[in-house]
Amino acid sequence: MSSLQQNEPSKHGAEYECPQCKDTEMILYIDEDGYSMGRPCECKDRKVWKRRFKNAMIPDEFTYATIENFQHDTDMQKDMHRMTTGYLDRFPAHRDALHKHGMQNFGLVADFGEQRIRRMPDESRTAAKQEHNSFGIGKTHLQIGLCKKLIKAGFNVLVISDVSFMDETMAAKRMSDNGETFHELMRGVMEADVLMWDDIGKAKPSESKEDLYYNVINERYKRKKPIVFSSNEDRGTLADRIGYAAASRLIGQCGDYLLETKGQDWRLKR
Repeated sequence: MSSLQQNEPSKHGAEYECPQCKDTEMILYIDEDGYSMGRPCECKDRKVWKRRFKNAMIPDEFTYATIENFQHDTDMQKDMHRMTTGYLDRFPAHRDALHKHGMQNFGLVADFGEQRIRRMPDESRTAAKQEHNSFGIGKTHLQIGLCKKLIKAGFNVLVISDVSFMDETMAAKRMSDNGETFHELMRGVMEADVLMWDDIGKAKPSESKEDLYYNVINERYKRKKPIVFSSNEDRGTLADRIGYAAASRLIGQCGDYLLETKGQDWRLKR
């Protein structure tokens, strides 16, 4: 290439995130034969990653959550960290490989579910909460860190919180728009390379929600697309909340990547 002529920086550079390409993500130049050509700007990869990060709908409180800054001092935290890094190491290197071969689910659940504790007599409940606490032990932090790694590797990731997702979906089903909003929600959930489902089983159960759990989990199961999930329910109480068939597929697809967790609530400690 000769007579390289890059786009001139804007006289009002503050209007553009990248004054070199004026946010077009392309640098124009004239080749040696006098033809106008273009090449990707150096900002393109960074912006692609930022768009994927935004589209993943990662909550603001986890903006800085990474695998590297996850504190793993206790044996439980070390087990959680070890399983996460092991899962990441085995994850397919690119999207084509994921779509062809699939990947197992990844789950961090309680060793003694919230609903099981709630059913206990009052005099036993406090002690059980202390012994089997699964809140605030870093499940979401660690899984968000995992998702960020996958986003950076080029995978499309979607993060949903159980209660919000169920509320939005049930509301969408009631809309008089011929199901357009509902199907748009479902398309995102079904087509994401990786679905992170935070606090699954938290929403108040109903027959329509149980059907929805099954449809999402079963469809992703058939497509070999992984679900990264956390729950403050155990294997048994999670099945009570989302339905046995859905729980069977969700947990059955984890293999070695399901860990029953408990520990100190670091939110209360802070």
